[in-house]
Amino acid sequence: MAHMDSYQQPKLDTLQSIELTEGVEIHLRTAGPYIRTLAYLLDLVIRVTIVLLGWLVLALAEMVWGSNVSEGLLLLMMFFIMFFYYILFEAGKRGASPGKRIMGLRVVDTSGAPISFGQAFLRNMLRFADAMPVPSYGFGLLSTLTTRRFQRLGDLLANTVVVYDRLPELSVAPLPPVLQSIAPGVSLTREEQAALAGFADRGGMWSEARRIELADHASALTGDTGQQGMTRLLGMAHWLEQKH
Repeated sequence: MAHMDSYQQPKLDTLQSIELTEGVEIHLRTAGPYIRTLAYLLDLVIRVTIVLLGWLVLALAEMVWGSNVSEGLLLLMMFFIMFFYYILFEAGKRGASPGKRIMGLRVVDTSGAPISFGQAFLRNMLRFADAMPVPSYGFGLLSTLTTRRFQRLGDLLANTVVVYDRLPELSVAPLPPVLQSIAPGVSLTREEQAALAGFADRGGMWSEARRIELADHASALTGDTGQQGMTRLLGMAHWLEQKH
């Protein structure tokens, strides 16, 4: 039953299925460069605002502490905001800076798990490389446009991805009625049986043309293509469901 599992690789959007070592399948919708740029700009506004407020407070405190202390504290605050703003917000379960949260994004490990402090540190230390040539962020943009999961250089090194925090609800349309159960003409492996069941379970999420396209990959099993091939494949899935 060649290529039956190909339907698990979405072609028309960024929703990706990932099978973990435990056999659990998760779905991640990776975020593209446009929405990530908007999140970055929001974070930039927040960081600049924090620095300006801190500068005003330290300017008032200069009369008490002296100019050297105030300038030193301002430089320390700017260093902290530049280097650790993203790291502190993105490490752990929250996984998102304020700008990302506003845009509904989150940073996760490629397995879908929250990232560690070490991963957050690595991906954000590489911002210097991603920002080159300054200030175009050209390397980072080029990387996101040429990688399947829109990963910039920091993401590739830290093994992380930026995803939408909440997956949109998928509308399910009714499948055509199964007119008869059809026993497969050959013995199917457990993986092939699972692929058949998955085709029947998820078929309502796809258009008719997409279902036929996927069913055509199993033409060696069904002995047919097009609408007839899809109908026979659904009949085999129904037969397996009754059997189990």
